[in-house]
Amino acid sequence: MGNLPLALFRGDNIKRVIAILLVTVFFLTSCDNNESEYKRYDAQFLEVFDTASTIIGYTKTKEEFEKISQTVYDELKTYHQLFDIYNDYDGINNLKTINDNAGKSPVKVDKKIIEMLKFATELTEKTNGEFNVAFGSVLQIWHQYREHGTDFPEDAKLPNKQELEEANLHTDISKIIIDEENSTVFLQDSLMSLDVGGIAKGYAVEKTAQLLEKEGTESILLNIGGNVRAIGNRANDNTPWRIGLDNPLDKTQIIKTLSISNTSMVTSGDYQRYYTVDGKNYHHIIDKDTLFPSEYYRAVTLVYRDSGMADGLTTYLYNIPFEQGKAFVENLEGAEALWIFDDGSIEYTEGMKKIIIDS
Repeated sequence: MGNLPLALFRGDNIKRVIAILLVTVFFLTSCDNNESEYKRYDAQFLEVFDTASTIIGYTKTKEEFEKISQTVYDELKTYHQLFDIYNDYDGINNLKTINDNAGKSPVKVDKKIIEMLKFATELTEKTNGEFNVAFGSVLQIWHQYREHGTDFPEDAKLPNKQELEEANLHTDISKIIIDEENSTVFLQDSLMSLDVGGIAKGYAVEKTAQLLEKEGTESILLNIGGNVRAIGNRANDNTPWRIGLDNPLDKTQIIKTLSISNTSMVTSGDYQRYYTVDGKNYHHIIDKDTLFPSEYYRAVTLVYRDSGMADGLTTYLYNIPFEQGKAFVENLEGAEALWIFDDGSIEYTEGMKKIIIDS
């Protein structure tokens, strides 16, 4: 697929179209210190992980920023294709390939898939089995009902509990057989399937950020569908990045603004992906114990250095009671969290108070 499809560059009041309108790169100086050698740029694209993505950066030249943006796009596109469970790609064995061969034969895959699955297994251990990438057979049922209910709202239905319970018999993560020497993955149970929706974006964002850091990138903010990862500070004035949290009760409002540097921020909530049955919304975060959408919170936000870990842990925190979740976060070094409840009330860890700048 080649280069990042840059669409529009704006500088010194000159506009020129480069390609189709998939990505926009802006040259902005209005909010920068005129004495700074760094200028602010941003780019947007829609192609990876089926979500809106934004890159904001402070660099000395446009060319430097475009090189960083290209790297981000290329890396995320690679992970997007490898972790896709719905689509095939020429010459690529991905998670869909693994699922299609469940109970049949091992699949030779890119090392990136092996590394991600090993990471996911560690996360399963950290959450005492609550987070599980082998939960796909259950999530697939909910996905089908949600898709149908979204397309045909007058015919929206809930999955049958017995159907969900039968699918849940095929979620044993120990039946994922990883052969690192031969770089293969085999699902022993023919009715199980992988679903990494609770970790894929965050993991890909973290790996991409680590690559940028290795290459010497100093001041970049990645926002990939709400998975935020900050590298350094804003280079024009060396201040932390400011990130607004959507109000789940009113998506047109920002409920809190956080100040972050060299860390990630991930939110799990019920207000982005859902469908409605008999006047009630049913979101996509499924509790492994009830096999139905969790009802503890409207949203949970976690600030933590590793974006992949943060992505998986917000899913975990969303599915457990507040006191249990707060104790977990307080025992996780470098982590801070914020919970928003159905009535709009907010709870957070002590350290989160220092991150919130408009409390």
